[in-house]
Amino acid sequence: MSAGAEKRVAGRGRGACGTEPAGVATPAGGERRSGRVDPASAGNGRAARSAVGEGRLRAAIRSGRFAVTAEIGPPRGADADAIRRKAAVLHGHVDAANITDNQGAHARLSSWAGSVLAMECGVEPVMQLTTRDRNRIALQSDLMSAAALGVPNVLLLSGDHPTFGDHPDATPVFDIDSVQLVWTARMMRDHGRLLSGQALRPPPQWLIGAVENPFAPPVGFRAKRLGKKVAAGAEFAQTQYVFDLDGFARWMVEVRDLGLDEHCAILPGVGPIRSVRALEYLGSKVPGIHVPDDVVRRMRAVPGDRVAEEGMRLCVELVQALAEMRGVAGVHVMAFGNEAAVPELVDRAGLPRRADAPVAAVVKEERA
Repeated sequence: MSAGAEKRVAGRGRGACGTEPAGVATPAGGERRSGRVDPASAGNGRAARSAVGEGRLRAAIRSGRFAVTAEIGPPRGADADAIRRKAAVLHGHVDAANITDNQGAHARLSSWAGSVLAMECGVEPVMQLTTRDRNRIALQSDLMSAAALGVPNVLLLSGDHPTFGDHPDATPVFDIDSVQLVWTARMMRDHGRLLSGQALRPPPQWLIGAVENPFAPPVGFRAKRLGKKVAAGAEFAQTQYVFDLDGFARWMVEVRDLGLDEHCAILPGVGPIRSVRALEYLGSKVPGIHVPDDVVRRMRAVPGDRVAEEGMRLCVELVQALAEMRGVAGVHVMAFGNEAAVPELVDRAGLPRRADAPVAAVVKEERA
């Protein structure tokens, strides 16, 4: 990693996340105020506040330190130790870990149960919540439940359609879309209101995240789509896998031109590839992932017993290149069951070990 990259990794000095462009219309047609969202002053001032103490991810974003998030996939079954084992591997190496929500439309342990188990092990969770399986009542209920349990971060998305999963005949809900869900969470937090207009006392506090895919068609619309989520309230955004650095750099130019990186921390998705077959599957079967031909040729050129090592080297190079890219606030590592690769990646990429500070704790305070 170059000296310039090391300086950016240590302290980026970027605009603080949680601010928003002046005069951006919300999905409800109103105007969002500009300036930093301050959890201590947002929402109904007369309500009792329930605030989640500043967690590692929020602190990293606020300070400009290069952030690292990873993923923990809950098990198919009530095996709490499966979460604990994965959390133990990630502890001290990431700022936070996504707890996926029935990923791939497969029935699994819930994301909020997994989030609580991760916190017990000292790993800060990013609780994923999809609109696929819940109407707006259930979504708001789960968001309130997450706050009550002390979950400091939420990642709000649509989710894979049931036809891709193990219950293809399940009825998809999609009562609201992901942009509307982000806006709902922001209204609950900053204004202490449900979609019904009823007051929340105390209003919850989380860091609000969204997802984006820079390479999905229509490519020219993807930055604008992220802009809708930022206007709705997204404070950080994780992307799909990045293998095409040139294509991602072009997307980041659009992101910067819209000023989105000043109001939302961009965490591009990366991951160590363990087989050529997996790489080819991602490039040909997963919508929106572009794997350049030179990357495929590079992986095919090494002996079979060296593919995993070459995949790790490729991932390290991607992380180091992304760390030098203006507007990138960190990386989101998707290792898919290979959690042991995350500490190795963090170390080999030259990223500092995460501070062993306690995860965010629930703090309650009464306001007059």
